[in-house]
Parts: sequence; structure tokens; C-alpha cells
Amino acid sequence: MKSKNQSPINMKITILGLFILLFLSVISWSSYSSFKAENDDHPSDSSHLSIDEEIHSATACPSLPSTPTCTKTPPSVANALVHYVTTNITPQQTLKEISVSLRVLEKKSPCNFLIFGLGHDSLMWDTLNHGGRTVFLEEERLWIEHIREELPALESYHVTYETRVRQANELIESGMGDDCKVVGDPRISKCQLALKGFPDNIYDTEWDLIMVDAPTGYHDEAPGRMNAIYTAGLMARNREHGETDVFVHDVDRVIEDKFSKFFLCEGYLTEEEGRLRHFIIPSHRTSSGKPFCP
Repeated sequence: MKSKNQSPINMKITILGLFILLFLSVISWSSYSSFKAENDDHPSDSSHLSIDEEIHSATACPSLPSTPTCTKTPPSVANALVHYVTTNITPQQTLKEISVSLRVLEKKSPCNFLIFGLGHDSLMWDTLNHGGRTVFLEEERLWIEHIREELPALESYHVTYETRVRQANELIESGMGDDCKVVGDPRISKCQLALKGFPDNIYDTEWDLIMVDAPTGYHDEAPGRMNAIYTAGLMARNREHGETDVFVHDVDRVIEDKFSKFFLCEGYLTEEEGRLRHFIIPSHRTSSGKPFCP
């Protein structure tokens, strides 16, 4: 009898407890719904900022909504990457030698860059000077045609050299004369070493960088780089103002060694890495009476 009397009471307590829990649940849910509705109707300033940023990002670069701007690889850079990744032919300069010119380009590019020579590294130089003007002067017509078929975007010109390596001693003696110490336009220079056969736009441009890595100079009947080195120095001195970085490659050879020291001047030599020398030559037009070499 005792158990029978307690059973209805326990049942009532259980039902009352469930009712209370249900009532509390309803109240909690109502409060949450009301809070959510208020926030939906009146979002905070930070919510506005986040949404605006997402919209701006999506507009700037649809495929990358979390990126503030969409930067695309320039076609010239992409082409250079593909070209060098898919070829076994590498530039003749070493990594350390290339790094010397690269440091200058990092500061000056986009700029005017004149290069004596057209080779397997030409696309690299043109790409490193992205947005600037890079011009190549080449002695071999057939080689120009070959490179143009493969890399038509490169600006190159054919140059004729009348000198020979075996004439180097004679030419350096003539270079000691007064006519070769006069700073001016190479087209009107009386110096035998001045090159006069370039297109006019080459002479009319103030070059920020000049690299002498041509013409051929490793045998007696080759043109040699005597004229190229002298003319590069003359162009640098003849610019209206500022400085020109001049690089000479293969300075382990006699002609490149002697002519660069004599006509680009050891006083302007700033760095030597491997077979590469780097000269910084200031304008001589702004300082009358300035010596050819410091």
C-alpha cells in the first residue's frame, strides 16, 4: 500500500518538472530570436566594414575575394620564365656576375639599357628591365634573324665593325691622342675608336646602363671590343646629366682588361666580380674642363 500511495505523487512531480523545463526552453528561445532580430536590423559598424571590404575585394579580384588587389604576372615575365625553364641553354655569365648588374637594375629599372651583343641571356636582361627600353647591338645578321624568329619582341640592330683584334695595340696608341679625349657625340668624334654606324635613336638616347659583352674577341681576325668599350665610355660622358653604369664582360682577356681600364678609367671602377667589371661614369657635359679620367 505504501508504494501504491507514492506512485501518483512521483508522477505529478515528474510532469511538473518537464513542464518547467519546457517553459524555460521557450523563454530562452524567444530571447535569442529577439536578440538576433535586433542585430539583423541594426548591424554593428564592424559588420558594415567587413562586408564593404569583402565587396571591394571581390570587385578587385573576383577569384580571390580575400585579396585586396589582383596582381597579374606581366606577359613578358611569364614568357621569360617559360623560355628558360624549357631550355638547357644558360647565359654565359655566372650567377655572381649577373647579380652585379641585377642590383643596379633593381634600383634603376625601368630604364634605358644598351647591350653590345645578342645572346641566350638577352631575354633575361630585357625582362629584368621590365617596362624600360633594352636594345641589343649585334655583329651577325644571321644570328639576329635566328633570335628574332624565336624572340620577336627584342629590339636589336646590326652593327658593322671594321677593326680586328690584331690591331689592338695600334688602336690603344691612337686612343691616347687628344682627339679621343674630347667628350662629344660619337657621330662627330675624330677619334678612330668611336663607332659611327648606329641608328640615330641609339645616339640620341641617354643610356642608364651599358653592357659590353660583344663583339667577338677571342681570335686575331675577330672584331674585338676596342671600339665598343671606348664608345660606351664616350656615350656615358656625353649624357646631359647623371651617371651611367657601364659593365664589361670577359676582362680576363687582354683587350677587355686594358681597354676598360684605360678608356672607362680605373678611377670609375666600382666593382669586379669574376670576369665582369662595373664602372660608374658621370656626365662630363656639366663640368667643363673635367679630365677624361679622374
